[in-house]
Amino acid sequence: MDLGTIIGLGAGFFLLIFGVISSGGDIVRFISIPSVLITIGGSFSALLVGNPLSRILGIMRYFNLALRLPNYEEERIISQLVNFSEKARREGLLALEDDLEEVEDDFLRKGIQLVVDGTDPDIIKNILYNELNQIQNRHSIGITLFDDWGKFAPAFGMIGTLIGLIIMLANIEDKSAIGTGMSTALITTMYGVILANLVFIPIKRNLEDKDNAETLVKEIMIEGILSIQSGDNPRILEEKLLSFLPPARREAVRQEAAAE
Repeated sequence: MDLGTIIGLGAGFFLLIFGVISSGGDIVRFISIPSVLITIGGSFSALLVGNPLSRILGIMRYFNLALRLPNYEEERIISQLVNFSEKARREGLLALEDDLEEVEDDFLRKGIQLVVDGTDPDIIKNILYNELNQIQNRHSIGITLFDDWGKFAPAFGMIGTLIGLIIMLANIEDKSAIGTGMSTALITTMYGVILANLVFIPIKRNLEDKDNAETLVKEIMIEGILSIQSGDNPRILEEKLLSFLPPARREAVRQEAAAE
């Protein structure tokens, strides 16, 4: 689980509630079922208008992705690709077929299989980048959903405020109710802003970060696969793949290689 995301959400709501209480406010005054229905229900309905139902029904899957902490083990993948390169230079590309069952990642296994099958390098590159593009397209669905939700929530919060103001102005003769009516009208705006800036937009950023991390791993795999196919020196391949990592992580791979 991604503890940073869970702690961030929990701490955000806790600090908001604590801020209200410590300021002398009555937390009950900030609870409004109609405002929840207008803000969350309205913004979710807008998502339904703009997206197929099947996509909306899968929105919980993107919530789960945001709460998951993937470990792509870039260092291990680089070491594995370097080992494949060394074996291919010693025994030939066909010898890699014996190691395919040990490759856990489907994307990497497919690439190595294409190399073993003697597929043209340009075709391998096209197949792998097409698959990477499809992965990014699937990721973009969830990112766009939460981006849209982050825009719709404040808008429907404002709609709720306008509804509250209209109702308040309709009873303008009762001056004692103006303050209460105004505070109630503003609650929907508050709900929309909180949901957008504490939940929806941060989850969108979270999904973007995970998409970038997976894209980096896939690009490392593609570069390694194509280098193995072209017969690059394993040392050159290692340096080429290490360039994808920050300097601190490169040293860990070199130390692991030296230990072997």
